[in-house]
Amino acid sequence: MIKKLIRFILCLILAVVLIFTTLGYFQYKTAIQSISIEDKVAQIQADEKYVSLKQVSDYLKDATVAIEDRRFYEHHGVDFIAWLRIAKDLIFTQQINSGGSTITQQLAKNMYFGYEPSLIRKFSELFVVHDLESRYDKDTILELYINIINYGDNNFGIYDAAYNYYGVSPAELDLDQASTLAGIPQSPAYLQLSNLTMKTIYKQKAVLSAMVKEGMITQAEMDAVMRNKGE
Repeated sequence: MIKKLIRFILCLILAVVLIFTTLGYFQYKTAIQSISIEDKVAQIQADEKYVSLKQVSDYLKDATVAIEDRRFYEHHGVDFIAWLRIAKDLIFTQQINSGGSTITQQLAKNMYFGYEPSLIRKFSELFVVHDLESRYDKDTILELYINIINYGDNNFGIYDAAYNYYGVSPAELDLDQASTLAGIPQSPAYLQLSNLTMKTIYKQKAVLSAMVKEGMITQAEMDAVMRNKGE
């Protein structure tokens, strides 16, 4: 009986996955029929405020990868290790302590889909992710991401965020500025600088800690930034 029950549950899970995969595929096809991946990318790159990765501070690039997707240059668009960590958290703590979406997944969502939570949309994203990862290198994907992501206060893209918040070009962002901006996309409405709160500073601290962990900056550099925040 136990074996039959296990087989039934596994078959049920497989059926659900197949259904959502199919629905997600049709949503993906509808999206790219409206505008292809190549045309969408070209549209983003044609914006007068688009900046290349070479024109962006190394601090901003490192901070973004550290807090959003530390295995960005290792995986192929989906971080299965992150999903296993989420599953473990759910089993042992009944909480999700970190996100599972990669930079490529977030780029796919921002290119084609809305922000309303939807399992079908998540499956649709995976098809776009496959297209992006198979057609563009990692630096191009990161470049596209920082040019369209929401940095709060109606700043979409790093050009507007750097100039409107700090009055500098993306290339001139220092560690303090870059680590602040890199944390905002996770919750723009709450972390945007027009309503600066301790939550924004705590998120910046998390970004800096991630950078230290990844060997991108030293603990002394992090401490110097945080001292200026009263930490």
